[in-house]
Amino acid sequence: MDVIMPQLGESVDEGTISAWHKKPGDLIAVDDILLEIETDKVATEVPSLVAGVLKDILVAEGDIAKVGTILCVIETADQSSSSTSAPPPQKGKMVADASSPSPEKDSDVNPISLSGTRKKPTRAPKNAPDGTPLSPAVRRLIAHHDLDPAAIPGTGRQGRIQRSDVLTYLDKKDVRQPATIARPTAVSTNDKERVPFSSLRRKIAQNMLASKQQSAHVLQAVEVDFSAVERVRTFMKDAWRAETGTSLTYLPFIARAVCLSLPNFPDLNAERDGDSLLRHKHIHMAFAIDLDHKGLVAPVLKNAENLKVPALARGIVSLSQKARNGQLLPDDMSGAGYTLTNNGSFGTLFTAPIINQPQVAILSTDGIKKRPVVVEGPDGDEIAIRPMGILAQSFDHCVVDGSYSASFLNCVKEIIETRNWSADFL
Repeated sequence: MDVIMPQLGESVDEGTISAWHKKPGDLIAVDDILLEIETDKVATEVPSLVAGVLKDILVAEGDIAKVGTILCVIETADQSSSSTSAPPPQKGKMVADASSPSPEKDSDVNPISLSGTRKKPTRAPKNAPDGTPLSPAVRRLIAHHDLDPAAIPGTGRQGRIQRSDVLTYLDKKDVRQPATIARPTAVSTNDKERVPFSSLRRKIAQNMLASKQQSAHVLQAVEVDFSAVERVRTFMKDAWRAETGTSLTYLPFIARAVCLSLPNFPDLNAERDGDSLLRHKHIHMAFAIDLDHKGLVAPVLKNAENLKVPALARGIVSLSQKARNGQLLPDDMSGAGYTLTNNGSFGTLFTAPIINQPQVAILSTDGIKKRPVVVEGPDGDEIAIRPMGILAQSFDHCVVDGSYSASFLNCVKEIIETRNWSADFL
């Protein structure tokens, strides 16, 4: 059976093979994890759909494979007994079999030190102390730095140690050496350190630059009084934390206001398709989530128009946890028509976000803080202390004009300031 590079999202046509968990000759059971694939949107483990023996690996770790490429070949019991034909044509870069030297073998690790001399590597175990198998990439990295796998917390499925876990451990312990395989560094004579971009960072950079080239970015912002929201948050926060173990933030209230506003401004819940605009019938809202300062992803909450504040809050927390635990699936990353990016948790005042292609707008929610403002009281204008924040929207001027975007922002503002938010919790 040929294992084919899957389609990992609507606009994804290729992915990087980040790790193989099996090698030629290994017995394969149904649902065994064969490999990990990384795209600009998500990292995905690929399980086996059949039982058999892994005959050939046709695309090596670190190589990029197009959708439809044969990644490996599994010989099933039926094939073994009925066929003696040659293996299928190779597509991609083939890894040598287990009997010949290859970059995947532990014995081949021979990094070069700063002095130019070769350093004798340490052979890493093939399994973690608990018996969980280590991928070749993880073994190489552990061997190069002479690490103890027992000291590295694993965040993969069933506690499997992933390459990112080793890099995180190295960063925390400050024990990185130059010229590592997964994240090479070089220290120059003027005390500068070169750290090549990760695959995720390179993809983010490509997407952001492409977005700037494809869309005529315009930024608009409104200042919003969050007093009505704050009253409900203050009343509900203790019960909410007791029930969910999380804080009731401003973000789900803002998301709810956006969901209530977008049906009146359908050109913003849409995507560009050449010279046409594809309006979305439902509100599939993406939320930009920081991955511990190593990059960000924007998973999608489907049919958000049907969710009130409590359900939105739970959905956002669930997406955040899945993203940070590396558990996002391709479906979690597809279908969005509008994006929210929340920088307010970092205390920002004002952010000009970049549009998440092929969408046409994105809203930034920044820090909400008490400030003195002029309000209209019964006896005229007066100074009051109110929780104020700025909502900033970047939009594509090729699709909509400033008056359309501004009208949408003012609709969101009015809902936040005047809605009876307690009704969402009934």
